[in-house]
Amino acid sequence: MGSSRPLTKKNVAERLARGLDLREADLRGIDLSGLSFDGADLSHAKMAMCNLSKATFRNTNLFSASLWQSDLKDAVFDGAMMEEADLDLADLDGATFHKAQVRKTIFPAGRVEWLEIERSIRTGQRVTMNRNRKGA
Repeated sequence: MGSSRPLTKKNVAERLARGLDLREADLRGIDLSGLSFDGADLSHAKMAMCNLSKATFRNTNLFSASLWQSDLKDAVFDGAMMEEADLDLADLDGATFHKAQVRKTIFPAGRVEWLEIERSIRTGQRVTMNRNRKGA
């Protein structure tokens, strides 16, 4: 990305508005809640431990992106390409995955049932997390 300074929510929003490249971006730990990443290329992006609640990722390329331990409550992944993405330990409560591509995607084991994800992919129904188990 050509910059050694850490990115802020404002920087990311400006890059998205201009259609600038976010592939391989290091966005770890940033509050990016409510941003629209619709149609962006976030392949190989590092978005671990981010607040991405209510963010939208419609038709976004998230190939091999890390969203590990991120807050993804009410996020929209409809039509996203999420092959090999890492969502382990993420909070997906209320997220939708309508028609998303999830081959080899890592979901929070024991905290969300595969049937929930599959139903959301098929119908767009919101995912409900299992609150009885916590991540490792």
